[in-house]
Amino acid sequence: MSVRIAVYPGSFDPITNGHLDIVARLGPLVDEVVVAVLQNEEKRPLFSVAEREAMIREVVGERPGFRVESFSGLLVDFAQRVGARTIVRGLRAVSDFEYEFQMALMNRRLSPSIETVFMMPREEYTYLSSRLVKEVFALGGSLDGLVPPRVLGRLRERFAGQAPA
Repeated sequence: MSVRIAVYPGSFDPITNGHLDIVARLGPLVDEVVVAVLQNEEKRPLFSVAEREAMIREVVGERPGFRVESFSGLLVDFAQRVGARTIVRGLRAVSDFEYEFQMALMNRRLSPSIETVFMMPREEYTYLSSRLVKEVFALGGSLDGLVPPRVLGRLRERFAGQAPA
């Protein structure tokens, strides 16, 4: 029997409790989860790829069947390199669907042996995004229940000395 590997890609800038909800629920469905941190400087990330990888490892800890890697280029090429047959994408709202659907179909065309699976976060995270986390934090809002304490600490370090807008 072959090992079932799923790739969960994203910018994770920073990782949120919504991301972690999907990771936790994905674990029992596959043998290995590869959280794939996208290297895309055009997005102007707040945290470097190395910092994002470290944050994910800190909040998930050491667990069998779980690893964090970074990638650039085509997602299907990365998935093939790590032996994954499944790409997992989170859907928060209907507005996510059109883009994700287009990407899934393009990925299928590029690599028909890799399937895309969509997962929804728990209801309390359906509005949550890394972009909103950064905006709310920068404006002095509370992130209680939205990010792990270690991520909140990293945000405080990054914004230290800056007054909320």
